[in-house]
Amino acid sequence: MGGNRNIVILTGAGVSAESGIDTFRDGGGLWEQHRVEDVATPEAFQRDPDLVLRFYDKRREAVQTKEPNAAHNALARLEAKWGGDVLIVTQNVDDLHERAGAKNVLHMHGELLNAWCTACDARSRWTRPMIDRPACPACSASALRPDIVWFGEMPYRMEEIYGALRQADLFVSIGTSGAVYPAAGFVRDARELGVETLELNLERSEGSSWFDETRLGPATEIVPAWVDEVLAQALESGIR
Repeated sequence: MGGNRNIVILTGAGVSAESGIDTFRDGGGLWEQHRVEDVATPEAFQRDPDLVLRFYDKRREAVQTKEPNAAHNALARLEAKWGGDVLIVTQNVDDLHERAGAKNVLHMHGELLNAWCTACDARSRWTRPMIDRPACPACSASALRPDIVWFGEMPYRMEEIYGALRQADLFVSIGTSGAVYPAAGFVRDARELGVETLELNLERSEGSSWFDETRLGPATEIVPAWVDEVLAQALESGIR
């Protein structure tokens, strides 16, 4: 890895899959047996809020039973031991990076364990169901929805992400399909900025040709191996 100091890591569903969290869509275009259009758009929430709230209540309950895996733990270890900056930009809405110990995490698609009040715009940590229309802790209105970026909505914290890419020496994409934008375009942005790029994935993504290097295998195997390699090289070269 040479003298790279600042690392931006994009993680997708493949990182959490081995913790038992379903990837976004299966081969039939369904998400946990639901059409995406029925549970993951603002229009769906307006049309059938009970269906959407029950769907996310179920997911919220399930994610709290899962545990970080070796890939999450390895990235947290990299952040703790690396001499430069490490930013994890995740498309995942679970909290497994944080539970593994990572501190510098941006959730561009929102967080399952957050509630967003559409009345006062407050965001609150939320682990309970929403189907019974609970009151917002900040303003007491019954206007909560999952703090999830649905199709047709703008991902969160994009200016921060692009700013980090401009300061990066290495961009790593882990467990992503390369099909969902704007995240799928980060590798092109990084290449245009002269940033070294690496893909770690179970199989090649749709944007695999844009990466300087691709390593294939289960995230729980290839991510810890890569972190070990990076930290060993850093120690040898006296980066930290």
